[in-house]
Amino acid sequence: MKEPYITRKLENTILRYLNTPEIIAIVGPRQSGKTTLLERVFEPLKKQAVFLTFEDKKTLDLFVHNIDEFIELYIKPYKYVFLDEFQYAKKGGKLLKYIIDTQKSKIFISGSSSIELTVQAVKYLTGRIFVFSLFPLDFEEYLRFKNPNLFTLYSKRKIALSDYGLKPFSAISENIVEQIQNHYQDYVIYGGYPRVALATNSDEKKTILQNIYNTYFLREVKDILGLVDDYKLTQMIKALALQIGSLIQYREISDVSELSFQTVKGYLNFLQKTFVAILVKPYFKNKRTEIVKNPKIYFFDTGLRNYIVDDFRKIGDRTDSGFLLENSVAMQLTKQEISFKFWRTKQKSEVDFVLDLGERKKLALEVKKSFRDGDFNSKSARDFKAQHLEVSLFFGSYEQKSEKPKPISLNVVFLPMI
Repeated sequence: MKEPYITRKLENTILRYLNTPEIIAIVGPRQSGKTTLLERVFEPLKKQAVFLTFEDKKTLDLFVHNIDEFIELYIKPYKYVFLDEFQYAKKGGKLLKYIIDTQKSKIFISGSSSIELTVQAVKYLTGRIFVFSLFPLDFEEYLRFKNPNLFTLYSKRKIALSDYGLKPFSAISENIVEQIQNHYQDYVIYGGYPRVALATNSDEKKTILQNIYNTYFLREVKDILGLVDDYKLTQMIKALALQIGSLIQYREISDVSELSFQTVKGYLNFLQKTFVAILVKPYFKNKRTEIVKNPKIYFFDTGLRNYIVDDFRKIGDRTDSGFLLENSVAMQLTKQEISFKFWRTKQKSEVDFVLDLGERKKLALEVKKSFRDGDFNSKSARDFKAQHLEVSLFFGSYEQKSEKPKPISLNVVFLPMI
């Protein structure tokens, strides 16, 4: 039985470029839905298209070792050519350039590693390729699949980040808050991988996350890093998963993993390139009083992070709920392709996110499990507003307990609405 299709926002973007000459490349983590999305685009075109995967060794060998025969068989007869798992093609970018220099077919490619696909291919295809990222589901995609009617109501209430401070947050009844909150809790605990969203119970979700994690080590780590023994990297990843929302402590990670400082930094770069971790830099204007160097760490998917630390408890039962909710917002902002940093002083005043919305507009966002009126006048809030008058400060609150419709105030937003 074929699994239901979860609608992805990227689908409409790709369809807009269906008949432009540029190659369309989709990159992202394994099992984020790239193959499913390519198949979805392919289906209505299949009478004039071919779909190939480079997981098939014969197809891959033909492409790598005899490109002219590959062109005769799979390029010339078709208007649209789909090449899945393109990261397996060595020197793939150079061979693609040869194809588009000599042929008129529209080409779509996908790959699981931005190292192998983006860097290696783009250097040969500057100006001739559009690269799009497909991450695990964002909360809108997740909610649309889980409860379409609730999503319709949700989407009418949600406002764009660029409109914060310009438009009031819509009132939401307690009943709707509770329904959205329940879905958001599941999303934060188990993450947004499509196959996880399709699972019907917690044991199945955990098994899928285990499979995703194991596949990552079997393929990405061994293929790209060439590690025979991945124990030290495993220890490093677990240490990082316990530090989400905190400044990276390089010495501590080095001690736990028994890796050198330089190796830790190299592996952190690798974790970013393979869509496991997000490193966030500090926002500052005053080097004397504000943190300017150490980044914070978040994970691309909170479900994968929770698998790594073996903790799937509900938000109300966790000691790390604040950091986990913070990570969920980092995950959402990343999927919305919004640039963000964090702010922290040497006296430890801190605001979780400073967002760059373009056109010189910035806003700051502090994430709370439960907002209290006193948070407006906390030391961190006062210090930030004193040093950055040009940046409006907002609070995102997960809990919204009240008999009256929300929001609480103009500067407090229900966290799932971000």
